[in-house]
Amino acid sequence: MKKLSIAILALVLIVGCKNKASTGSTSATGNDTTVAQANLTPEQLGALGAKIAKNPGEAQKLLSEQGLTEDSFKQAVRKVSEDPAASKRYAEAYKKAS
Repeated sequence: MKKLSIAILALVLIVGCKNKASTGSTSATGNDTTVAQANLTPEQLGALGAKIAKNPGEAQKLLSEQGLTEDSFKQAVRKVSEDPAASKRYAEAYKKAS
């Protein structure tokens, strides 16, 4: 559980620090991202997180392909981390995709 929490935190920090200079560029799609966020499973989020970790320069592209923004992705990961079973599923998918 401790390793999982560290992995999720590291992922959120990677995504958060990557695009610190660009803010507010995706505010027009805020309503759409909430719907997409609700539809992503922990496995899908884990696989997406692994892709972002492998290619941090393409984070925005990878997120937008899923209908997410940086903030909505962070919120989805936080929501997954609140549920131990979902966290485990996320971690397994992240590890598998890494």
